[in-house]
Amino acid sequence: MRHGSPPGTPERTVVLRGGGPSGERVRLGVHDLVNGTFSTLRTFYYRQTLDADALQDSLRRTLAHYPLLTGRLERDADGGLSVVCGDAGAVFEVSRSDHAMPDHGPDRPAGQDLRRYVRSVNPFRVVGHDTPLLTVKVTHMRGGGSVLGVAINHSVVDGGAYLGFLLHWSRVHAGQDRPAPLYDRRLIDGLADEARPAPDDPQYAVVTGRQKFGFFWKVNARARHVRTLTVRFTAREVLALREAARAGQDRYRAPASSGDALGAHLWRVLGTLRDRAPDAEERLGIVVGLRERLKERLPDDYGGNAVSNTTAVLPSRELREEPLAHAVQEVRAAVDRVTLARVRQETAFLDAQRRAGRSNRVVSRMALDAFEGTVALNNVSRLPVYAVEFGAGRPFWSEYPASLIPWTVLVTPTPDDDYSRDVHLSVPRDAADALRGPEWSARLRDPAGRLGRP
Repeated sequence: MRHGSPPGTPERTVVLRGGGPSGERVRLGVHDLVNGTFSTLRTFYYRQTLDADALQDSLRRTLAHYPLLTGRLERDADGGLSVVCGDAGAVFEVSRSDHAMPDHGPDRPAGQDLRRYVRSVNPFRVVGHDTPLLTVKVTHMRGGGSVLGVAINHSVVDGGAYLGFLLHWSRVHAGQDRPAPLYDRRLIDGLADEARPAPDDPQYAVVTGRQKFGFFWKVNARARHVRTLTVRFTAREVLALREAARAGQDRYRAPASSGDALGAHLWRVLGTLRDRAPDAEERLGIVVGLRERLKERLPDDYGGNAVSNTTAVLPSRELREEPLAHAVQEVRAAVDRVTLARVRQETAFLDAQRRAGRSNRVVSRMALDAFEGTVALNNVSRLPVYAVEFGAGRPFWSEYPASLIPWTVLVTPTPDDDYSRDVHLSVPRDAADALRGPEWSARLRDPAGRLGRP
């Protein structure tokens, strides 16, 4: 679909309910509150046409296991949020496009057209309103093929829980029901009782209302200058980076993973591109899932937000000039700092802010520093995105919205489900132009992780 073309003709819009109102009021956890009330959304592109009637029926049956997704958000007395499980419903829409299915891929992303395939809601009219927390839109393309767009309020799920819901739905669609996931927020919030809250936190800042407004104003004002380009790294390129990192490691350290090597390499390339002063502090903010850290008390299919972040720091000269293994070592050290003890301290800090009525003023430091010296890395390449199948084959492409915040890196799997990776780089326009050129493109593709001089 070309940008500027009609979004398609709606065929029907229905409200689907699940297992009926339970009367339960689920208080969201402190890690849920950090995300605000914006939606997290994806689009999935299928060569064959999806059966919308069958999808509607299987979604209705799946929702019986997900009372939060058919509930509504309400404000708590201390400023926190709860989901009232009254089975008010999720929205399911079917539309038809006049355009043929584009051949999307890393060289032809959906870009701004992505939002045409998703039914959006106003994030500022969610709390206290009859606004659905889940919307699903199926768009049938001219000549065959369908796009599935799914948006879930981010205060209810993280990326893992989002995909867990879709995989559950796909299994129900295939006649393979499974137990409902646990969503009790006390599984994580209970950690706050095991630590004394500190007055400050290394990863989160409590800002004033004016500072928060200023940050979002800056994001929106500069968003038109941010460009997102997608680069596919083949399995051979990713594994070559891993071997280059391992070859330069100290023997007593655990071998570098492919994710560590790719993340460190991208950090080095972007740090070199910015060409800041040699002693300037370069930071890599890394999104870290907590399910592995909390595996003794948190199920893999936990249906809420279980994500934190950590920061790797190097002087600009070291990042640019030292071998890849040096940056990998700092990346791994930063990730290893996310221990159970650290999660306890973080949870206690966030819980203290909620009890003080300040949850809406807690902002990640890596987001606040986006316009300074931080690159934000979110590697979701282990999520089985391309396993979301509804009887019409696997999707040939899946896409996330482009980030409005500069110097953001998103790493996703590819349809091949191997070591290849799609890397989505959201950077200022001049940086995007440079990365598309032969000199910086060669630096991105260097299998040994060398930067050299253009």
